[in-house]
Amino acid sequence: MAKGIQRKILVAVDGSEGALAAVKYVSKTPFFEDMKVVLFTVQGGIPEYYWDLEKEGSPAWRIKEVKAWEAGFKKSIQEHMENATRILWRAGFPKEAVKTNIHERKKGIARDILTEAKGGYSCVVVGRKGVSKVKDLILGSVSTKLLEKINFTTLIVVGTKPEPGRILLALDGSENSMRTVDYVGKLLGGSPLDLCLINVVRGDETEFVKRVKREIGSVFEQAKRQLIRSGFNGTQITTKIITGAQSRAKTIVEEAKRGGYGTIVVGRRGLSKVQEFFMGRVSNKVVQLAKREAVWIVN
Repeated sequence: MAKGIQRKILVAVDGSEGALAAVKYVSKTPFFEDMKVVLFTVQGGIPEYYWDLEKEGSPAWRIKEVKAWEAGFKKSIQEHMENATRILWRAGFPKEAVKTNIHERKKGIARDILTEAKGGYSCVVVGRKGVSKVKDLILGSVSTKLLEKINFTTLIVVGTKPEPGRILLALDGSENSMRTVDYVGKLLGGSPLDLCLINVVRGDETEFVKRVKREIGSVFEQAKRQLIRSGFNGTQITTKIITGAQSRAKTIVEEAKRGGYGTIVVGRRGLSKVQEFFMGRVSNKVVQLAKREAVWIVN
């Protein structure tokens, strides 16, 4: 891994299968194996009105029931963290490289994750959604909030069954999308992964579309040179331009499924000079549509 990328990742877990899918994705992804992993969960899901029972002098059995529920929840979270840790250990992560942080809730789940994420992480990994035993810990709503708020590092939203071996990188020719190329090169350079650069154009073979294809071709060449300098072999990189699309996001996700790309990489936003391609809108739709894949939203 090249210098310039932090060697620490934050994985948000909530006791759900969705969160475990995120942990498994990290465990199967070669370029994470030499990084430190922090498994982070926010504890304290009991609604405030439960505590009011004690203040209001509610029957002892109700207070006891709530406290028993809290104890069971804490035990469940602890077991989940231990399970997640074992998954990473079995995948070959050194024991000293895996840390757990059971964080007492302060401002809210998403906001507490956001605060932790500002501690020098190269990326934040979350499950697409989770079915937590506590309804307030459903990671689907949390991941949506993180998608809106994390604009200082990369967010990885993991679907149900991503295969991390092949990567689809969406480009639109903007400065922001080229920064995505730079990030991928720094993080993945030297890895054995296949990488496809894709551009999706609305419309058919008009003169405008032909001009866009020519200009994107030069963008692809620039991106390939940059990736090769970062450590990729030229034979690992392919390119594809798809025209006539009605929806860029849908086309990107369909191409990922067809080509067996378990990871989709998009920029948070980009305003291309050669086409009206507001990448922020496209990246949000890709996250919504990619139910199985892992989506990287690179800032």
